Amino acid sequence: MGMQEVREVSEAECPVRATVRLLGGKYKSVVLWCLRDGKKRFSEIQAMVPEATGKMLTKQLRELEADGLIERKVYPVVPPKTEYSLTEFGMSAIPLIMDMSEWGIAYLEREGIPVADCARM
Repeated sequence: MGMQEVREVSEAECPVRATVRLLGGKYKSVVLWCLRDGKKRFSEIQAMVPEATGKMLTKQLRELEADGLIERKVYPVVPPKTEYSLTEFGMSAIPLIMDMSEWGIAYLEREGIPVADCARM
């Protein structure tokens, strides 16, 4: 359900559940983190999330777009060029994801697990 859609609210929603619903897809937070520095094409995002299948990545991107966290711009060229970028709302999630990264680094270091470069700021 996108943010632009009108939604009747019949009961209150837990803010933690709402956050997890928006950011909790298998690759959603990672995609947002990849876009923090600017626009990326699908192939660039896929290279940053190599474990994601094309189908799964497309699904996550569509959900992020529907929820107003990213925007997709298609350029009318041959072959078609598509770029993804954070919306203002998506950018507001970056401090939260930075906190998640810092917490994850502390956990990995505590467990003696090497930290991937993607976590470094």
